[in-house]
Amino acid sequence: MIKKVFLTPFQKFVKIESFSGILLLLSTVVALVWANSSFGDFYRELWQYDIGIVTETFEFKKPLILWINDGLMAIFFFLIGLEIKRELLIGELNSAKKIAFPLVGALGGILVPVIFFVVLNQNPDTAKGWGIPMATDIAFSLAILNVLGKRVPLSLKIFLTAFAIVDDIGAVLVIALFYSGTINMSLLLVAMVLLGILYVFSFKGFYSSYVFFFFGTLIWFLFLKSGIHPTVAGILMAFSVPIRQKIDTSTFIEQLENVFKDIKSASVLNEPILSTDQIRHIDDLEDWTSKFQSPLQHLENNLHGWVAYFIIPIFAFANAGVLINGSENLDTALVTNIVICLILGKSIGITSLVLLAKKFKLITIPSDISFKQVIGVAFLAGIGFTMAIFISSLAFASSPEYIDSAKIGILIGSFISAIIGFIILRFNSKKIVT
Repeated sequence: MIKKVFLTPFQKFVKIESFSGILLLLSTVVALVWANSSFGDFYRELWQYDIGIVTETFEFKKPLILWINDGLMAIFFFLIGLEIKRELLIGELNSAKKIAFPLVGALGGILVPVIFFVVLNQNPDTAKGWGIPMATDIAFSLAILNVLGKRVPLSLKIFLTAFAIVDDIGAVLVIALFYSGTINMSLLLVAMVLLGILYVFSFKGFYSSYVFFFFGTLIWFLFLKSGIHPTVAGILMAFSVPIRQKIDTSTFIEQLENVFKDIKSASVLNEPILSTDQIRHIDDLEDWTSKFQSPLQHLENNLHGWVAYFIIPIFAFANAGVLINGSENLDTALVTNIVICLILGKSIGITSLVLLAKKFKLITIPSDISFKQVIGVAFLAGIGFTMAIFISSLAFASSPEYIDSAKIGILIGSFISAIIGFIILRFNSKKIVT
């Protein structure tokens, strides 16, 4: 019984990410078909349409594509930050023993693809793209694992999720350090002061969604104008959300019993509305429920669906529509480099470091995971997609002629990685009987 209760939230997470992967695929296909159809010009013009606030004294407007990449993706990174904080404090990354296996895999999946890219790249203009093959798209990769159903042990899904989160940490650090613009220190200092206030609030156990939203909007804007990519603000904001409950379970149950008695004894009106007593007791119930919930868990739960089913598909729809038939502008060397990094760099990096660490007894691989399954998952890690496309838009912001080539390389590399990973896992995993 304990095991089932513990695993249910993770299983729910896997289902959400799996369906998100299907939506990602559909969004990508629609974007590619639209961009290469007779209405392709409208597709490209749509995302360049300026939206914002313009007054006599103030002007703040951006193309729609940047509202998605800088705005909506900040919410995506905020959710990643919440997941990272939870995993570090109470999840699969909260001890040296738990983190060792996915950490080794993630390091191999980060370092080796970057080395591959740097070695293979011969064009100084595309050298900035070294960060593209770093991260794994958890939605797509988990969707493929889910297709395999009971052939895949749950511990393998946990391993994939854990090292994808570590990958994301690496990608966020790279974005913050290497893919931000000229920094305005004054604006950044103000943003950090506001963040510091939120951290103090968190330490004191204070959390208000209204205060958090107000501060968050200001911090996002200050990061945007300071030259640090605003998605970094999303990560830093997430770490200011308290994970602690204000009351424990026994106190909540005791208060719940009191509220139940109060509601039961409250006066009831003949009309289809609540009496004053009922309203007051229901307000008490909401207040106690709010104190019982972890702010971080509550936010993560509420945002997960929005990010998985709306933000990420919209991001894919806006960014995946590359002009495939424009081969005269295609940088085949960049395409080939990214494909190799995603397919070989990821698979070789993860499997070799895991094998080496196991040989020296630095890690322990769960008994229900075979090494062939580790190889299969290592290929699935080559599905870069969301983070890879995002980093490519940052890496080549000053050289947009390379963005489509990078995206084509990402799409091809991710697709081939997915096929190879699926085949390896399909023929090296026996159906688990429950």
